Amino acid sequence: MASDRQYFAGLVAACIGLTAYRIWVIHLLGIDTYVDEAYYWGWSQHLDWGYYSKPPMIAALIALSESVFGHTLVALKLPALLSYPGTALVLFAIGRRYFSARAGFWSGVTFMTMPLVAALGLFVSTDAPLLFLWSLGLYALLRALDTASWRYWLLVGFCFGLGMMTKYTMAAFAGSAFLVMIFSPAGRRQLASLKPWTGFLVGVALFIPNIVWNADHGFPTFVHTAEITRLESRAFAPGEFLEFMGAQWASIGPFLGIALVMVLIRSSRLWEHEQSRALVLMTLPLIILVSVQALTGRANGNWAAPSFVGACLLVPAYFLMNDRKRMLAWAVGINVLLSVAIYHWPQIYALSGHTLTAKKDPYKRARGWAALAEQVRPYTNQYPDAAILATERESLAQLIYYLQPKRWAAWHPSDHVMDQYELTAPLTDDTPGPFLFVSEAPDVTRIAEHFDRSTYLGVAEVPVYPDLTRTRHLFLLEGFKGYK
Repeated sequence: MASDRQYFAGLVAACIGLTAYRIWVIHLLGIDTYVDEAYYWGWSQHLDWGYYSKPPMIAALIALSESVFGHTLVALKLPALLSYPGTALVLFAIGRRYFSARAGFWSGVTFMTMPLVAALGLFVSTDAPLLFLWSLGLYALLRALDTASWRYWLLVGFCFGLGMMTKYTMAAFAGSAFLVMIFSPAGRRQLASLKPWTGFLVGVALFIPNIVWNADHGFPTFVHTAEITRLESRAFAPGEFLEFMGAQWASIGPFLGIALVMVLIRSSRLWEHEQSRALVLMTLPLIILVSVQALTGRANGNWAAPSFVGACLLVPAYFLMNDRKRMLAWAVGINVLLSVAIYHWPQIYALSGHTLTAKKDPYKRARGWAALAEQVRPYTNQYPDAAILATERESLAQLIYYLQPKRWAAWHPSDHVMDQYELTAPLTDDTPGPFLFVSEAPDVTRIAEHFDRSTYLGVAEVPVYPDLTRTRHLFLLEGFKGYK
């Protein structure tokens, strides 16, 4: 039997190996920035307490990474590349303390090899730090229930506050934590003390700057959250629910998903064991909440991602306690094979003798942007005082990332704000020209009529696949006359 130290060393080695492999895969795939990555990078160049669609944590992490490692694609993605191994190590700490070092090892490995983590591991997103803070908050919560220590309750509050500054999904952590305390004798006793409430207030205090920023800007993040969850237009949508459940099954892995259902249905011992009961309460409520959201409106597949933190602890612990190591190994092994297939799909498809197309490439949205930006660069060099202007977020995000222009503006004739550019850099009567207008369409008559002069400069065109060409037409627009 391996020692605790050997299990820990094994997990560290697995995390280092997987992270190095993912960095290599990023270069092997030859991908550029995904639109949200370029979008978040733009935020990181203008740090604030909030942004249109998200709190500020992801921007701060990207800024920190690039301040150390420079302006590179890996530096942009590093917050995600490091957050997932960090989460796996926290899961090891929880599993070792409450089950065994072997359970902790398999919990970390299970998490690192989930298809969700495999896919998101190649891109920087808010889910990466969210999952880390959720898992660290869970560790602190369990330790606080054990010890009634101030430091662990303060750590719970710290994780909750930083989690809220990462993604509002962290609000579900507070609700689940409260349920854990209600169903725990130690938790009920501590609810009568100041410790958990002080921790909660610490979390709220950390989140206040984002609330103040939202108040100063008309609460755009709250409005955006309400819009994407369709809070104002609820309807029975079984199709959305089935799509969401399918996404959950694909995210955790086919065999691991079945294993989780088996664990939750068949094991009455889960509720008897205090730590297992806590993991169930940190797993099921968010899944149920988002499932109801999907059934009556809309829910993205990653909205319930923090639930997988508890799942990655429950399944290995249950299987190992019931001597089902082979089933656990199969679940993880299948996920590893799926991850390899995802990473090397272009090479696998090429081996079949077929030509890869955009329809067959899951990475198509992250291709062709660097080359397109290089074709636009001569125009920005020719007109260095012109602000880049576009009607859509993707062009602005990618060109700002690759070209780093002095100025940019978003075409924004309506009062309804749809992204960070429309919030902070809308084209107005006071925006100084000229403008380098970047358009997907060659005919910009309806835009040009709002300017005194419009000059067609040329076209940037990058063939990516036979069925995908990145095309942007460029115009010099001068003398903005207003929208009306």
